[in-house]
Amino acid sequence: MPTVLRWKGYQFLFYSKEVGEPPHIHVLKDGKQIKIWLSSCSVARNVGFAAHEVNDILKATERHRSAFLEAWNDHFGH
Repeated sequence: MPTVLRWKGYQFLFYSKEVGEPPHIHVLKDGKQIKIWLSSCSVARNVGFAAHEVNDILKATERHRSAFLEAWNDHFGH
């Protein structure tokens, strides 16, 4: 479960066993979780985050998308 960013209490990570899925990032905070597709910076699944939090997370994901994709490719060997 490599963590690639900690920002304002949010943990941005991906799960090592998700081989075969398109690049995405999971974001965790206070028992809530969101999964974001990196190709489009769109929400795949949201469990518990309010709309304003989702907007903040999507903006942070967009800012760091290149680094997230690089970490994804390094980890999964693409």
